[in-house]
Amino acid sequence: MRIIVDQETCIGAASCVAIAAQTFGLNQEGKVFILNENLEKAIRNESGECIESVSTDMMDIRETLLEGARSCPVQAIRVFEDSGEEIIL
Repeated sequence: MRIIVDQETCIGAASCVAIAAQTFGLNQEGKVFILNENLEKAIRNESGECIESVSTDMMDIRETLLEGARSCPVQAIRVFEDSGEEIIL
């Protein structure tokens, strides 16, 4: 799974942070960023399939992460499967 954040589009509503605080944060400019740079490793099982976070203190579970991304009022967060297919939020 890959997440792309468009900080130019982000308005700092922080709904993503409120829902998925172990995945998203706000920088000093009030723009969203991904807290865990090792996202791909955090939510894959040994077969490479996406699963819940291996360490819940590092990353939200998959559905919480997606819910946080969906909550963005300006769609500044895009999420992609490992195959490159965009997950429609």
